[in-house]
Amino acid sequence: MATEKDIVLIYSEGAPLTFARIEEILPDIKKNWYHVKLLILQIPLHLVTWILKDSYINGEEFIMDGRKVRLDMIECPEIAEKPCLHEEKSKSLKKGKLILLKNRKKE
Repeated sequence: MATEKDIVLIYSEGAPLTFARIEEILPDIKKNWYHVKLLILQIPLHLVTWILKDSYINGEEFIMDGRKVRLDMIECPEIAEKPCLHEEKSKSLKKGKLILLKNRKKE
C-alpha cells in the first residue's frame, strides 16, 4: 500500500494525468476507507483530499466524476553505475602544483 510521502502517478481513463505526493492518510469512519491528502505536483501546486478505499490506494481502478481513475505508486528507477567522467579525466591529467588560497597575501 502506498504510504505518506510516496509519489503516485494518477491515471484518468487509462492515460497518465499527473504526479502527486501523498501528504497524509487518515482513517474515515467507514471501515477500510481513508481520507488521502494529495499534493498535486504541477504548477501551481494544488492540495486535494480524496476519500478512498484501501484497495484504491493500492492501485485498483475506481470511478470519480464519471471517469475511471487509478493511482500507481512510483518507484525510483535503478541507476546503472557508470564510471564518473571526472575520475577518468583526472587519471589522464598530470598532477599540478597545489596553491592554498588561505596562505595568499591580501593586496
